[in-house]
Amino acid sequence: MKNTPAEEIYVTLLQTSLHWENVGANLAMLEEKIWQIDRQTDLIILPEMFTTGFTMNAKNLAEPMNLTTFKWLKQQAAQSKAVITGSYIVKENEQCFNRLIWMQPDGNFAYYDKRHLFRMANEHQHYTAGKNRLITTLNGWKFCPLICYDLRFPVWSRNVAENGQMQYDCLIYTANFPQARANAWNTLLRARAIENLSYCIGVNRTGTDGNAVGYAGESAVIDMQGNELFYQKNESIIHTIALKYSTLQEFRQRFPAYLDADDFQI
Repeated sequence: MKNTPAEEIYVTLLQTSLHWENVGANLAMLEEKIWQIDRQTDLIILPEMFTTGFTMNAKNLAEPMNLTTFKWLKQQAAQSKAVITGSYIVKENEQCFNRLIWMQPDGNFAYYDKRHLFRMANEHQHYTAGKNRLITTLNGWKFCPLICYDLRFPVWSRNVAENGQMQYDCLIYTANFPQARANAWNTLLRARAIENLSYCIGVNRTGTDGNAVGYAGESAVIDMQGNELFYQKNESIIHTIALKYSTLQEFRQRFPAYLDADDFQI
């Protein structure tokens, strides 16, 4: 990994419908889509619970680390020579987590367990909440990957300045965010980008799940001023976009609102 940030980083958003509670079918489908990426990319983002859809059938579908899905991520990252990230159901010490894996091409990885569990679907009764936020580096850029319902809680995503530098450059939300609440999704992606002076990427699914919940996708890339760089509704897409580091840093220098942020801790 580079220490000096690359001027451009290429990010691929993979928006798709998912096969309900069918790990094998989803991995086969996603592998085919990954192979369809026809240009350079550094990072591939999959939806939340990309192996199953947003299910509460955690005990029957959870996988221990280092088994099927983990090995698949490792293989896909190595073959594509890109980081791959997204969440799936992991079982550890008799607890189930909605766990995002950040898998590097060299096989090294980091993970983030969803902190805010969606109580309206009883997610908090089937999964254990995470306690630690993940900030990771790729080509000198710093990323903060979060999961779906986390989007509604700005304190958790807050981009705090340390020694005059922001903690991260790009915020990621991997999601199964229903069409019924699309207005919140679109509004909050912009809010998180603006308030944190960072790029913000949301990757959502399409289609209908096994609980008859519909999803419109509406995956998006937002810049630090709240401008929409990419947006796609309904259709399955494989889209790669280049983010520019100098554009981000120039705006932060012109408009350093982070220097006036309130000082508090969670």
